[in-house]
Amino acid sequence: MIKNFLLLLFVGFSFNAAAIRVDTSAYQLQRLKINALLAERSARFGQYDQSLDARTGIFGFQTKRDIKNSNEILRQIVLNDNNIFKELKVLMDYKDQEVKNVIITSNNTNGRIQSYMLSIKKLQDQNEHLKQEISTIEKGKTFYYYVISFLGLLIAGMVFFGYKKGLFNELLKTNKTAH
Repeated sequence: MIKNFLLLLFVGFSFNAAAIRVDTSAYQLQRLKINALLAERSARFGQYDQSLDARTGIFGFQTKRDIKNSNEILRQIVLNDNNIFKELKVLMDYKDQEVKNVIITSNNTNGRIQSYMLSIKKLQDQNEHLKQEISTIEKGKTFYYYVISFLGLLIAGMVFFGYKKGLFNELLKTNKTAH
């Protein structure tokens, strides 16, 4: 029975560990995705800085086309930022789920520990009760041993005094004549 319990416990922890590994790998993938989006954002900011410095107009002024190009890069940065926020929300949801799983696992573990402690307490109380019963039985046995010993000594004393007084002489004479 203990082997079955340990096997069940081991299988349960294995599945739980596998689920945690899947969650952790999904979390890591999400982090990599966000890091890629942040790298893309940095690259676009570099492009935006270059586009602000681009002056293709007469006398080194910016043309309408330069400004539109800068605005388009800035719009792409904003869209990228929106994607980053969405992915961060997913990442936070993963983290929240991990925290919930840890809390649930902790509560389950605490519940099991409390159950084990209660079982151990019951077994200890039962063991103490059985020890008291054994002690009571042992005391009763010693009392009976004393009573039996006393009665044996009493009978032996009566027989001894009976021989001394000659109460058994008639019995012995009839017994000898019968032979």
